[in-house]
Formats: sequence, structure tokens, C-alpha cells
Amino acid sequence: MNYPHLLEPLDLGFTTLKNRVLMGSMHTGLEDGRKHFDRMAAYFAERARGEVGLMVTGGYAPNIEGWTKPFAGTLATSGAARRHRVVTEAVHAEGGKIALQILHTGRYGYSPLCVAPSRIQSPITPFTPRELSARGIERQIRAFIRCAKLAREAGYDGVEVMGSEGYLINQFLVTHTNHRQDAWGGSYANRMRFALEILTRMREAVGPDFIIIYRLSMLDLIPDGSSWDEVLQLARGVVKAGATLINTGIGWHEARVPTIATSVPRAAFAGVTAQLRAALRAEGITTPVITSNRINMPEVAENLLAEGAADMVSMARPFLADPAFVKKAREGRADEINTCIACNQACLDHAFQQKIASCLVNPRACHEQELPIIPIAALKAPRKKVAVVGAGPSGLAAATTLAERGHEVHLFDAAAQIGGQFTMASRIPGKEEFRETLRYFARRIELTGVQLHLNRRVDADALLGFDEVLLATGVTPRDPRIKGQAEGQARGQVLTYIDVLRHKKPVGARVAIVGAGGIGFDVAEYLAEAGAEDGHSLTQDLAAWQREWGVGDPVQLRAGYVRPEPAAPARAITLLQRRAGKPGAGLGKTTGWIHRAALKMKQVEMLSGVNYEAITPEGLWVSYGEKHADSQLIACDSIILCAGQEPLRELEAPLRAAGARVHVIGGALEAGELDAKRAILQGTRLAASL
Repeated sequence: MNYPHLLEPLDLGFTTLKNRVLMGSMHTGLEDGRKHFDRMAAYFAERARGEVGLMVTGGYAPNIEGWTKPFAGTLATSGAARRHRVVTEAVHAEGGKIALQILHTGRYGYSPLCVAPSRIQSPITPFTPRELSARGIERQIRAFIRCAKLAREAGYDGVEVMGSEGYLINQFLVTHTNHRQDAWGGSYANRMRFALEILTRMREAVGPDFIIIYRLSMLDLIPDGSSWDEVLQLARGVVKAGATLINTGIGWHEARVPTIATSVPRAAFAGVTAQLRAALRAEGITTPVITSNRINMPEVAENLLAEGAADMVSMARPFLADPAFVKKAREGRADEINTCIACNQACLDHAFQQKIASCLVNPRACHEQELPIIPIAALKAPRKKVAVVGAGPSGLAAATTLAERGHEVHLFDAAAQIGGQFTMASRIPGKEEFRETLRYFARRIELTGVQLHLNRRVDADALLGFDEVLLATGVTPRDPRIKGQAEGQARGQVLTYIDVLRHKKPVGARVAIVGAGGIGFDVAEYLAEAGAEDGHSLTQDLAAWQREWGVGDPVQLRAGYVRPEPAAPARAITLLQRRAGKPGAGLGKTTGWIHRAALKMKQVEMLSGVNYEAITPEGLWVSYGEKHADSQLIACDSIILCAGQEPLRELEAPLRAAGARVHVIGGALEAGELDAKRAILQGTRLAASL
């Protein structure tokens, strides 16, 4: 057996899970409304076929006061339970098990109906919650119980009670949000009463043979969060109240510490779960404990289980990236796993934009019915000879999908390796996971039979013998044409981002970066972190990352909350942009704050609304506004051009003139704000249709 601990069954007494893998809860948007149940059934069924031990749905509110937003997913009636049957039956038909997450958002609810233990507004929502009366608290408890009973009626194997991440139950637990002085506030015994009442009465209502997972916040990362003694006290109470499994929750949503982004070290918080598990085992409590957050490959999960850090491992987004994750691990095909890179661009960002979630590296996620990959033999369609020019994300997705379907595919690239812009991105501290995507595509090229031609710059004439030509030729850096730029380049003072990231040309101690889009931020982070040019990254150094962001040991520090101690910046950096407004406004909705905070900790100066007047040996001259007022010298040794990109598609016109069937995808089609999510989706969609 390749991963003996990970693939070992877990006996829960009344039922057995086939392995130690939990597909954690993710909100995908399929939960909302009544029209997505068939899509949700297809989504979960594919992951059940992939041999996940137990899956958990996205959060369902037990009543309208618990909504994440108006008309969000709610399970409060028998009619709603019947609609869920298509999901649970599809999962069971594939031999899987599934639990429904009960999520009451409390003051995090994006709704004027939101409620909380105390009338304290959340910093991340515009609504002030109504403070619950004692009778109102009882109504919320009954709603949780009703929801669990309806989940059983719907055919679910269990429920997960969301008690962490700063949602309603968590809000009762800490003085940060619970200022009550009645039987539901004050002492910790009173503050945890809400959680324990829910679990005790839920177990009575659903019986002994139904899984109840309790998501316990082990590390709040906020002021006045739970102490370690309180976490242990709650864990004991949760077990006594009837929880089958304890799952790990890390960080409130308002905490200013990244917990699941790609810059977070792998398994960064597993040590907290290990501490809880050890404390419970020392008291003779054997309830299985689940660890979570930034675990994305089977060897990471296997090591955690082998070390005794947990009894089970929760991976959520890795199953967006690859529904066959567990099956591939069991069959010794871990090198074929499409790894979650924790970018958040198509999952969390979509959820916050009221879109159906997907996955940057797997656009079929949550769109299984809309984007089937059908072999041409099944369609009785002719096999085509297809050329794909450019081995960046879009070209890789298109070439491997076309070959998987049965076409003869030739993939050309002028570079010595695949990856395009992704290769440069993988050199940024905190984006090392991007290398996993390139490893995945390299393996896919081998398995699907794509004929790869590297170091090959093709011309139009060489492509005329193909039935279809896909131009995924990417982008070229935009030239801002600043006065004195050519002279600055001649003396090595002015560089492009390609010079810095690909060719590793020397950069001085004082730097001005022209352009504050995604690439500008990447270059700033690369140049600000000491040792980054030699491969050092906080993502690979857990202790240094914890100091940088302020993550302490919860046994020593309440809620693990501690002042950040960022390392000194490697350079003095000024990041500039032409347009007015906040630099980095176009960054990811759920990760942009992380990049801005990281640069702030590195003392990067950010200027917007500037005009680039001239480059001199002393530095970059700028002015401000339409009137070019307040001329200022940004004294610097190096000026890095990150002023955007332009499509690179000089092959298109001659190919069309010669009558070739041409398709343009990825950056070659649209270069603005380089977007791998869009590129891979375009490549996959086109390949699925040819």
C-alpha cells in the first residue's frame, strides 16, 4: 500500500470510512437556490468515484437568520430535504459517504436579518446584528436540531456543525463578540453552553448511528479569542455531548493572518491539531481528530497521520483541483494528481463574487455537466492533426485535453521548458505551488501522447499542414516608452520583469517598479524578501512565516494572537501606478489584502496617479495628476518595468491569409492582467469542442 496511514479505514463504531480522507466543506454556489441539485449531484458523485472517505457539503443555514446572504442555501423544511435526495443517492451509488454542513453565520451574515450573542458589528460585513434574546437563542438551537434531522431525512450520512472561523457558535464562545451577562455569557461554562446544547440535543434527535462532526476553532488568531484551556474544555464537552469527529478550525475570517492562501506553508497549522489530540489521548479520550489547512498532496497527509498529528486529514480545495486524488494515490499515481495551488482565484473569489465556484487548474470543477471531455471515438468524429503554439497554461490545457480526446497533437514552444509565464510566477516567494501545475502538465503530456517540440520557434509555413492551429503564444511586456528609458537600459539601470525573474539580472538596493498590477506586486515581493533570488521563501520556513505574520503557540498565547515581527526588507522599494486609487485593486478578492499587507510589512512605498516623466542616472522622475504637478525624483539604482503586457500573435494574420483554421487563446487573445484561470478555461473549452 502506497500510503498505509492515509488509506487505512476508520472505524466509527456504527459505520466505517474507507480511508482517512475528508473532503472538507467549501461553498461553491451550487448550494444556493433550488436549480443546482443535479449539478451538485454530478459534482459530488465524481469525487465519490475518486474514493474520498467522507465528503462535506458547502454550508447550509438552519434558518434565514443564519444565511450567508439573502436566499443562500438553507435546509429548514421537508420539501428542501427531498430535493437533496438526488445528491445523496448519487453519492451512495458511487460507494461514497456525505455529510451536510450546518452553517449559521451569526454576525458574518450579509443580511439585515443577521443575529449574534451581542450587538457588535463585524468588520467584514455592513450589517449590525440583532442581539438574541434568551428565547431567540432557543429558536436558533431548535433550528440546528431541525436541520440535522432534515439532513438525515435527506439521506446524508451525517452533519458537520460549523463551530469555528468566527461564525455564530464561535461568536458565543469568546468575549471578543459575547458581552452577555446572562446564562449565555460571562463565564466560559456559560459561553460554551450554546455549542454543547446544540450537540447534546442534536445527538438525541438523530440517534447514535449518525455522524456528527464538530468544527472546533483551535486557533482564533484574534484579540480576546479562546485560550488553550478553553479549547480543551470545549473539546471535552463536545465529546461528551456526542460528537463523532472533531475537525480543526483555524482563524476567524476577520483575522489578519492568511490561513489557506498559497503563501501559507503546507500543513502550517497541523501542529495545533497534534497538541489537542495529544491532550485528549492523555485523558483517555479517543474521539478521532481531523487536521486541516494547506494539505494538498498525499505524502503530506500520510506524514501527518504517521506522526500522530491527527486521525484523519481534511482537504477541501484539492478535490476541486482533482476529484480522483485518493484513487490516484491508492494506485501509485500521485505524480498524476492535479495539485491545488491555493490561489483562491476560481473558488473563494467566485464565492465572494456571487459566481459558481470552479478551479483555476481544473475548470470542470462544479461544471462537470457543462464541460464534459468526450473522446472523439464516442462522437464518431474524425481524428484531427492539431498544432498548439505556446506551452503556457492555455496551450498546455488545450494540447493535453485534445490528446486525451484522441486527436494527434503537436505542441510547439520556443523556450527550453514548458510553462510560459507560469514558470516565472513559480519563482515568486509564496508561489512555489505553481511548479506542481507544471509537473502535472508534464506528466499529462507523457500520458496523453502530445508530441512536444521545445526550443522550436515555428513560422506560419510550418503550420499549414495541420487541420487546426491553436495560437497560445502568450504576451510580450508593454513598453511604457519613458524619456531616457533606452539610455537607462543601456547602462543596466532599467530592466523588464523578464530580465529580473527569468534572466536574474542584478538589481540594486533602491528600486522603483513601474506598474502595480499583479506582476508589479510579484516583483516587489520577490525583491523585498531576503534570499528570494537564491530560492529562499517564507513558505518553505514555517517558523519564519509564523514570526512574519504573528502566529503564536496557543498553549502559551491566548488564541495564538501575537504581534507580527517581519524580517527587514532586502531593498528599499517604491511601487508606482499611473491610475489613481489603491494599488493592487485588481488583485484577487480574497488574497489581495495578503499581498498588500506583505508589502506594507516590507516597507514598500506605494504611489498612484503618477506620470512617468523621465529616467536619469539618479532615478525616475514622476509628476502627479492631469496637470503633471509636483515633479519628484524617485532616487533609485534600478527601475523595473511591469507596465502590463500586449498580445503576441504575429502568426495569426499570415495563417488566416493562407486559409488555415486558427484559434487564438490565452494571453495571445487577451493580455490584460495576465489571468491563468481564464487561459486554462479557454484552452480546455476549445479543446473539448473541436
